Amino acid sequence: MASPRLETYCCPNRDAATQLVMSFQPEVFCGVCIGSASVSVLLTVLQLLPKKGQILRKMPKASSSSTILLLISVCDILGGLGVIFRSGVWLGFPGFIANISVANVTDMWPSAFCVGSAMWIQLLYSAGFWWLFCYAVDSYLVVRRSAGLSTIVLYHMMAWGLAVLLCVEGVALLYYPSLSSCEKGLEHAIPHYITTYAPLLLVLVVNPILFRRTVSAVASLLKGRQGIYTENERRLGTEIQMRFFKIMLVFIVCWSSNIVNESLLFYLEMQPDINEMPLKNIRSAALITWIIMGILNPMQGFLFTLAFYGWTGCRVDLKWQKREIPWESMSSSTVGENAYPSPVNYQTNLHDPKKLSTTDSQQTDEAISMLSEGSDASTVEIYLSSKLYGLNGNEADVNWKAVEGMSR
Repeated sequence: MASPRLETYCCPNRDAATQLVMSFQPEVFCGVCIGSASVSVLLTVLQLLPKKGQILRKMPKASSSSTILLLISVCDILGGLGVIFRSGVWLGFPGFIANISVANVTDMWPSAFCVGSAMWIQLLYSAGFWWLFCYAVDSYLVVRRSAGLSTIVLYHMMAWGLAVLLCVEGVALLYYPSLSSCEKGLEHAIPHYITTYAPLLLVLVVNPILFRRTVSAVASLLKGRQGIYTENERRLGTEIQMRFFKIMLVFIVCWSSNIVNESLLFYLEMQPDINEMPLKNIRSAALITWIIMGILNPMQGFLFTLAFYGWTGCRVDLKWQKREIPWESMSSSTVGENAYPSPVNYQTNLHDPKKLSTTDSQQTDEAISMLSEGSDASTVEIYLSSKLYGLNGNEADVNWKAVEGMSR
């Protein structure tokens, strides 16, 4: 699980609230973390592996949205492996871990392990939060037709750069002036907690707003294509809305316990003595949410793959298959057989309203297809709607999108 208390525990003069949760049934807690993280990592990898009978898609380039979804899963897998490693060492080498509890200047390996493993977990999950925020931004920009392949470079800079910056800054302030003599006091630890929870709160507050605006923009986009809003398009808009809802539902379920737990521990830290009887219920609630965090935090990876792609099955295909190189198929195919939409010549179509309308419809289909990628019905709906409107020469391109959707 990911909590700023993991880094705080590395200080010999840690606060009483951190000592309370970290010393509560450590064997049980580490066992829960290992079990939850192991199940999540294995199922996430199973979800991402190619399956038998799955048709390889012909695409000139991967959309930024599909790349972001994959990177979110990668962050969850690596973060889960960090949880397994840290909890395994905690269970397997209790004498090694005991040296963290005292200021030991002769043996720095226990402290180095404590800080390194905690930073690894925080960094990967924080990067996952930033990638999830980038996904919401990219979904909105795709509908507004303002996103392209180049934006993925900016997303990499923002997600990895901000994750590393906030993680390093928070830890540097927490361990000032040195790891063996951390300054004691709530005011000293607050910057570290802010840098940890800032990306989480950003996703919790901003992503629903961006998703809501994206859904509204999708509806306007579908209406503007031919001026009407059919049942097929309404169903497609609802499907995209449900995907966004599932993503936020998974996020809230997996991380709301962290916010509750941190609020309770923060309240306990402000008390002169956290062992007083009137605070018994608060201590119990903090310990219960601490165990819940160990279960739900690592499970985010698998639950996200269910929200992204649904259940992909267990029939894994490990045989290596040669992927068709896009430019080879483009050079060897005729216009009617080409699986890729040809570049739009705006100068040629400048005075041809019919061609411009067809081009806009193509771009609309591509944007909706990227947003609903992973769904079995999304691109089929695009095909049905486009067929009814009669897109003439470009029906083959849209038909390919329908085949692509059924093969997922």
